[in-house]
Amino acid sequence: QVQLVESGGGLVQAGGSLRLSCAASGRTFSDYHMGWFRQPPGNAREFVAVISRNGGRTYYADSVKGRFSISRDNVENMVYLQMNSLKPEDTAAYYCAADSSVVAGSASPYDYVYWGQGAQVTVTS
Repeated sequence: QVQLVESGGGLVQAGGSLRLSCAASGRTFSDYHMGWFRQPPGNAREFVAVISRNGGRTYYADSVKGRFSISRDNVENMVYLQMNSLKPEDTAAYYCAADSSVVAGSASPYDYVYWGQGAQVTVTS
Protein backbone atom coordinates (compact mmCIF):
# COMPACT_ATOMS: atom_id res chain seq x y z
CA GLN A 1 0.00 0.00 0.00
CA VAL A 2 1.17 3.51 -0.83
CA GLN A 3 -0.43 6.63 0.62
CA LEU A 4 -0.21 9.81 -1.44
CA VAL A 5 -1.03 13.31 -0.22
CA GLU A 6 -1.01 16.31 -2.53
CA SER A 7 -0.46 19.90 -1.46
CA GLY A 8 0.26 23.28 -3.02
CA GLY A 9 -2.93 23.91 -4.94
CA GLY A 10 -4.66 27.26 -4.92
CA LEU A 11 -5.93 30.25 -6.84
CA VAL A 12 -3.63 32.01 -9.31
CA GLN A 13 -3.97 34.49 -12.14
CA ALA A 14 -3.28 33.51 -15.71
CA GLY A 15 0.43 33.63 -16.43
CA GLY A 16 1.31 32.77 -12.87
CA SER A 17 2.99 29.72 -11.35
CA LEU A 18 2.23 27.05 -8.77
CA ARG A 19 4.16 24.09 -7.47
CA LEU A 20 2.27 20.97 -6.47
CA SER A 21 3.84 18.49 -4.08
CA CYS A 22 2.92 14.90 -3.41
CA ALA A 23 4.18 13.12 -0.31
CA ALA A 24 4.34 9.34 -0.42
CA SER A 25 4.44 6.86 2.44
CA GLY A 26 4.11 3.14 2.79
CA ARG A 27 5.86 0.84 0.36
CA THR A 28 9.16 1.67 -1.36
CA PHE A 29 8.59 4.89 -3.26
CA SER A 30 11.30 4.18 -5.83
CA ASP A 31 9.45 1.04 -6.95
CA TYR A 32 6.88 3.23 -8.71
CA HIS A 33 6.73 5.51 -11.69
CA MET A 34 4.86 8.60 -10.55
CA GLY A 35 2.29 10.50 -12.56
CA TRP A 36 0.16 13.59 -12.35
CA PHE A 37 -3.37 13.66 -13.71
CA ARG A 38 -6.03 16.34 -13.64
CA GLN A 39 -9.79 16.43 -13.82
CA PRO A 40 -11.42 19.66 -15.00
CA PRO A 41 -14.98 20.31 -13.82
CA GLY A 42 -17.43 18.06 -15.67
CA ASN A 43 -14.70 16.28 -17.59
CA ALA A 44 -12.82 13.02 -17.43
CA ARG A 45 -9.49 12.61 -15.70
CA GLU A 46 -6.61 13.35 -18.06
CA PHE A 47 -2.90 12.67 -18.11
CA VAL A 48 -0.52 15.53 -17.33
CA ALA A 49 2.97 14.09 -16.77
CA VAL A 50 4.87 11.02 -15.57
CA ILE A 51 8.37 10.41 -14.26
CA SER A 52 10.18 7.08 -14.17
CA ARG A 53 11.30 5.33 -10.99
CA ASN A 54 14.78 6.83 -10.97
CA GLY A 55 13.73 10.16 -12.45
CA GLY A 56 15.61 9.59 -15.67
CA ARG A 57 12.64 9.78 -18.01
CA THR A 58 9.73 12.18 -18.12
CA TYR A 59 6.73 12.45 -20.42
CA TYR A 60 4.19 15.23 -20.76
CA ALA A 61 0.81 15.83 -22.29
CA ASP A 62 1.07 18.12 -25.32
CA SER A 63 -1.14 20.67 -23.57
CA VAL A 64 1.42 21.27 -20.81
CA LYS A 65 4.71 20.59 -22.60
CA GLY A 66 7.13 23.45 -22.11
CA ARG A 67 5.11 24.92 -19.23
CA PHE A 68 5.01 22.14 -16.62
CA SER A 69 7.89 20.16 -15.14
CA ILE A 70 7.71 16.95 -13.11
CA SER A 71 10.44 15.92 -10.70
CA ARG A 72 10.93 13.55 -7.79
CA ASP A 73 13.07 13.08 -4.71
CA ASN A 74 13.49 9.41 -3.83
CA VAL A 75 15.17 10.25 -0.53
CA GLU A 76 12.32 12.45 0.70
CA ASN A 77 9.63 10.33 -1.05
CA MET A 78 8.26 13.36 -2.87
CA VAL A 79 7.07 14.10 -6.38
CA TYR A 80 6.55 17.64 -7.67
CA LEU A 81 4.77 19.37 -10.49
CA GLN A 82 6.06 22.85 -11.29
CA MET A 83 3.42 24.70 -13.31
CA ASN A 84 4.37 27.89 -15.10
CA SER A 85 2.53 30.17 -17.53
CA LEU A 86 -0.76 28.88 -16.19
CA LYS A 87 -3.90 29.27 -18.28
CA PRO A 88 -7.57 29.24 -17.26
CA GLU A 89 -7.92 25.89 -19.03
CA ASP A 90 -5.45 24.41 -16.53
CA THR A 91 -8.14 24.77 -13.86
CA ALA A 92 -8.76 21.30 -12.44
CA ALA A 93 -8.33 18.99 -9.51
CA TYR A 94 -4.79 17.59 -9.74
CA TYR A 95 -3.95 14.08 -8.60
CA CYS A 96 -0.67 12.28 -8.12
CA ALA A 97 -0.62 8.56 -8.76
CA ALA A 98 1.74 5.58 -8.58
CA ASP A 99 2.32 3.09 -11.39
CA SER A 100 4.05 -0.25 -10.80
CA SER A 101 4.31 -1.18 -14.49
CA VAL A 102 7.59 -2.41 -15.92
CA VAL A 103 7.83 0.42 -18.44
CA ALA A 104 7.34 4.08 -17.54
CA GLY A 105 5.27 6.53 -19.46
CA SER A 106 1.70 5.35 -19.22
CA ALA A 107 -0.91 8.01 -19.85
CA SER A 108 -3.77 5.72 -18.89
CA PRO A 109 -5.18 6.19 -15.39
CA TYR A 110 -6.02 2.47 -15.36
CA ASP A 111 -2.31 1.63 -15.06
CA TYR A 112 -1.97 3.58 -11.81
CA VAL A 113 -2.70 1.66 -8.66
CA TYR A 114 -2.50 4.31 -5.94
CA TRP A 115 -3.97 7.81 -5.96
CA GLY A 116 -3.91 10.88 -3.80
CA GLN A 117 -7.02 12.77 -2.76
CA GLY A 118 -6.41 15.66 -5.15
CA ALA A 119 -5.47 19.33 -4.95
CA GLN A 120 -7.55 22.06 -6.57
CA VAL A 121 -5.88 24.49 -8.96
CA THR A 122 -7.93 27.44 -10.16
CA VAL A 123 -6.54 29.85 -12.76
CA THR A 124 -8.39 33.11 -13.29
CA SER A 125 -8.21 35.23 -16.42
